Amino acid sequence: MQLIAAMLAIGACGKEESSPASAVAAPSATVAAQASAAAKPAVGALPAPPASPALGGRTGELVNPDESTMVFLYHELAGIPAPLPQWVENDNRVTFAPGPEKAARREQVLAEIQGGLAVVRNIGFIRLTLNDQLSDYDAAYGEFTLRALAPSSTVAFRALQQEITLRFGNGRTAQIWALPAAKAQVVQDSFGYGRAVVLDLLLKVTAVQPATGGGAIVADVLEYEIRTQQGNKLLGRVQPAP
Repeated sequence: MQLIAAMLAIGACGKEESSPASAVAAPSATVAAQASAAAKPAVGALPAPPASPALGGRTGELVNPDESTMVFLYHELAGIPAPLPQWVENDNRVTFAPGPEKAARREQVLAEIQGGLAVVRNIGFIRLTLNDQLSDYDAAYGEFTLRALAPSSTVAFRALQQEITLRFGNGRTAQIWALPAAKAQVVQDSFGYGRAVVLDLLLKVTAVQPATGGGAIVADVLEYEIRTQQGNKLLGRVQPAP
C-alpha cells in the first residue's frame, strides 16, 4: 500500500459502485495541494453552499477524494480513533523495509497519515465526478433518470484494509431530471450514439453509519451538472427537490 502519491487526490479517482456508474480517474496531488483544494473550489466549479448545521458548521470540501482520504473522513465523522499503529505497520514501505530502515519509514508513514487526518477535520462537502448512462425519456412522467444517484446506489472506497461506501440520502429525488418534452428531445439529439454522461456533483455530508471493517458516509446531492461523455457538452444543471 502506498500513501505518498495517493494521500489526498484533488482529481477524480477510480471507484467501484453498485450502480453502473464509475468515478472518473485523474492524477493525484500532494498533501499541501489537497489542503488548498479543501479551502477553495476548483476553477469554474459551482459555488460552495453555506455551512451544514447538521455537522457542526463544517465548511470545508473535498474534490474527488481518493480512497485513503475517504477512510480518513469516515473516522473523523464517526469519531472512531484511527488505528495508526496498524496502518503504519501494514504500509509496504514499512513491511518490506530492511530492519535498520524500519524506524525511519514508520515516522515517514505516520506523518503522512496524520497530515491526511488533519485535512479532513472541517470537511462537510464533497465534489464528486461520476460516469453514468442517461435513461430513456419517460414521456408519461416527463423525466429522465440517473441510476448512479438512485437510493440503492453506492460509491465504494477501499483503502487501509477498510471499505467505506458513499450513499445518497436524497437519491429518490436526486435521480430524477424533469424536463418538458421539447427540451428532452434537444437533450436526446445531443448524443451521437448511446447516452453516456458525466455527472459533476456537489454533496453535503449528512450522516455517518459505522460498521465492521468500514462503514457508510451519507450525503445529500445539492446540485449537479450533466455533460456528454463524448464532446463534454453541457446538457443541464439540476437542483434536486428537498
